[in-house]
Amino acid sequence: MAALADFSHEIIDVGGVALEMRSKGFGRPLVFLHSGDGILGLDGMLGVLSESYRVIVPSHPGFGRSDLPRAFNSVDDLAFFYLGLFDRLDLDDILLIGASFGGWIAAQIAVMDCSRIGRLVLIDPLGIKNGGREARDIADMHALDDEALAARLYSDPGHRPRYESLGEDELLAIARNRESFAYFGWRPYMHDPKLKARLSRVKAPALVLWGADDGIVSPDYGRQYAEAIGGARFEVIGGAGHLPHVERPEAVLAEIGAFASAA
Repeated sequence: MAALADFSHEIIDVGGVALEMRSKGFGRPLVFLHSGDGILGLDGMLGVLSESYRVIVPSHPGFGRSDLPRAFNSVDDLAFFYLGLFDRLDLDDILLIGASFGGWIAAQIAVMDCSRIGRLVLIDPLGIKNGGREARDIADMHALDDEALAARLYSDPGHRPRYESLGEDELLAIARNRESFAYFGWRPYMHDPKLKARLSRVKAPALVLWGADDGIVSPDYGRQYAEAIGGARFEVIGGAGHLPHVERPEAVLAEIGAFASAA
């Protein structure tokens, strides 16, 4: 079965860019920004959220079937693009959730403009530099084979996608996703040197969730991320690696539910 198969699927125009978008549900808008691999493994968590929210899942420009404009070459470009999407759909009081690479984009959006964001949830986001010049804060995902990468991404590598069961279109989308992921995050590697200092500009209430066994970016990296935002809640999800929303969706849903309903 295709990922998010029971979500509506369309291509919309956003400022002259064709954007692939899936959506389901009604009510308060929830925008989910996916990780570098795309939308695989999201059915469980997003399906539950669609019972309470209007869940919107775009494929980033250059990912899935979305266009990659020639002028786009940074996460800043993606963040500005999504601000345009929010205007295009006239979304307000958004529950904005970003995971891994999508968390980096969500953080950049919130630094730029929180006027349409009600609450912000970052799940093991990339995007900042904590250590010195020679320190490696973020594992080099592109230098690892599939087995080594899965051991870092998951507490239980059994959660990794079974690529042999996927169709040709899904495999081509994954290959395109990985190419674009490297394109946007290659230099400097998976971070914006200016982002950490700018996180104090985030005005929306924020929750930062982290997999206890994340082998890509450590929980200590996450704590510093939350501290840089100021006032953000930081919670560790046990029994999960870099993608706790895939491995422990029930725990992530509980945290999101409590946060979204808090006064």
